[in-house]
Amino acid sequence: MSYLFPTYARWDVTPSSAKGAWLTDKNGKKYLDFTTGIGVCNLGHAPEQVKDAVEQQLEKFWHTSNLFQIELQEEVAKQLTEASGLDLVFFANSGAEANEAAIKLARKATGRTKIVTFTNSFHGRTFATMAATGQEKIKTGFGPMLETFVYAPFNDLSALKEVLDKETAALMFEVIQGEGGLNEGDQDFLQEASALAREYGALVVIDEVQTGIGRTGKPFAFQHVGLDPDIISSAKGIASGLPLGAIIGRKELADAFSPGSHGSTFGGNPVSLSSAKATLDTVFDDSFLAQVNEKGEKLVKSLKEALSSIPQVKGFKGKGLMIGIELTEEAGPYIAAAREKGLLALTAGANVIRLLPPLNVKEEEIEQAVSILTDAIKEKAYEKTTAGN
Repeated sequence: MSYLFPTYARWDVTPSSAKGAWLTDKNGKKYLDFTTGIGVCNLGHAPEQVKDAVEQQLEKFWHTSNLFQIELQEEVAKQLTEASGLDLVFFANSGAEANEAAIKLARKATGRTKIVTFTNSFHGRTFATMAATGQEKIKTGFGPMLETFVYAPFNDLSALKEVLDKETAALMFEVIQGEGGLNEGDQDFLQEASALAREYGALVVIDEVQTGIGRTGKPFAFQHVGLDPDIISSAKGIASGLPLGAIIGRKELADAFSPGSHGSTFGGNPVSLSSAKATLDTVFDDSFLAQVNEKGEKLVKSLKEALSSIPQVKGFKGKGLMIGIELTEEAGPYIAAAREKGLLALTAGANVIRLLPPLNVKEEEIEQAVSILTDAIKEKAYEKTTAGN
C-alpha cells in the first residue's frame, strides 16, 4: 500500500540520481529527461554553480522569517526587476501562490473583484487560482467556484470585448498556455487585449510560471510580443528545483501591498534564494538566451524532418525550448512508448507531446531525443494502424 493520497497518476519510475539532462532510476536505467521537473530544472539536474551556492547558504542560516532584512531577497528581486522591466517583487513558494498573490494585489489595487481569464488556461490549484483556470476538469468535484472570474476564448477579441468592462480588476493570461496544449497567443490579439483592458482601468497580469526564466528564449515570454504588463508571476525554473515563486509588479501598486496585507512564512527562504540567484546569473545572460533560441530552432527543425510524414503527427507548437508535437489522437500512449525507450516527456492537453529539456541541453542530447521519439511514435503509430486493420 501507499501512504500517499492518490492525487497523481505516477509513472513506474523511481529516481535514484540525476545529473544534467539525465535521470537514473533505482534499477539503473538511464532516461534522457525532457520534462525537467515540469519546466523547473532549467539548468538540468544538480547544476554545480547552483549546488555550490546552496551549500554556502546552508553553512550560514536556513530560515529566519520575513521579519528580518534578508540581503538575498533584495539581490534576487533586483535580478527579476531588471530582467522584466518592472519594479517590485513579492516572494512566495510556488506558481499557484504567486498567482494567488497577483489576484489579491489586482483586486486590492483596483478596488474591483472581476478578473477575466481565458479558456484552456491554467493558473494553479488553490481556490482562487483554480477558479481563474479556464478548464472544467481542474474544478470537478470541488463545488461552487469563486464567482468573480469570467472566461473568454483565447485569441478571440470580439468575445473578449463582450466580457471586459469597468468592473474588471484584471485581465490575466499566459502568452503560451502550457498545460492547456501549448496554445500560443497571437501577437496582435495580446496587444489589443491588453490595450482594451487598460481602457477600462484593468490591470494586465501575465502568468509566466512556466514560460518565464528563459524557457522561451527570452527572460519572459511577454517580451516576444511587445507587452507591458502591470504584474507578472514566476516560479518553476526560478530556483532550479527549490521551492520559490514570485510576483513582479509596478511600483504604483506598492500601497496595495502595505505591511500586513499579504505574507508568507516560507516565501523568500534564503536557501531557495541562493539557488535562484545562481540560476538567474546564468539564465538571464544574453549569450545563454541566444543559445536557447538556437537549440529550440534545431530541435523543431529535427522534429519536423523526422516526424512530418507520419499521419498521426498534426503539427508543431511552441517557442524556445518549450516545444509541442500535436497529434491527431491522445498523446499518452506515445509518451509511454518514448519512456520505455529512455526519453521522458509530458502531455499538454490531451493530444500534445510536450518537450521541456534543460535550457543548457547539449546538441547530441537533442539528436538522441529526436531519435528515440521518432522510433517510439513510428512504432506506436504502426501498432494502431495494424490494430485498426
